[in-house]
Amino acid sequence: MPTFADFDRRNYRTVDVATGYDGWAPTYEQTVMDEMDLALLNRLRRPDWGRVRRAADLGCGTGRTGAWLRERGVAHIDGVDLSEGMLARARERGVHASLAQGDVRDTGLASGTYDLVISSLIDEHLPDLAPFYAEARRLTAPGGTFVLVSYHPQFMMATGMPTHYTPESGEPLAISTHLHLFSEHVTAAVAAGWHLAESAEALIDDAWLTAKPKWEHLRGYPFTMAWVWTLSR
Repeated sequence: MPTFADFDRRNYRTVDVATGYDGWAPTYEQTVMDEMDLALLNRLRRPDWGRVRRAADLGCGTGRTGAWLRERGVAHIDGVDLSEGMLARARERGVHASLAQGDVRDTGLASGTYDLVISSLIDEHLPDLAPFYAEARRLTAPGGTFVLVSYHPQFMMATGMPTHYTPESGEPLAISTHLHLFSEHVTAAVAAGWHLAESAEALIDDAWLTAKPKWEHLRGYPFTMAWVWTLSR
């Protein structure tokens, strides 16, 4: 099975997830584009966001996903993130019913209480997907949904670009990054009891190239992808 190290072209100094996102928190909102994740969520036909009563936002970060959910009528959202720096930004945003520092593979949230579990752009930091999908399954009520937005493995392999940020020191830092193929997602999800209901992919297009013209040679490449997993009632 290939690893991200096999494709890494940047060779930045790498820091752990909590350290990286604590350092990135002050500028995160200025560097992450909606086309990466929120635009993909807008394209999904399911779930019916307006009917979601309780959501668990795993790897909630600064609260971008939580704010998107609140705009669509989700009233109760519990957030979990490993980075205290990111949680501080989420608290300022004020869209979550609760926020806790924790691991998305072992959140401490109550079992079977959420009709939606959602997570965006974090699974590349996990060496193994199985515990993540299993935890999402534990949290979800019968008939519930798990929505996951991920970086596309084809993009990661083609560019060799890790998740990274540039702090005030000016030295780009990579945050521990792992490559996950489609088969890894499917295997982990099915083992946890999930059924695939929908998927979507975002391509590098004119909107991207307006912001990042140096990516012209990547036009048409898939950049991110969304998975919608469901449970039987």
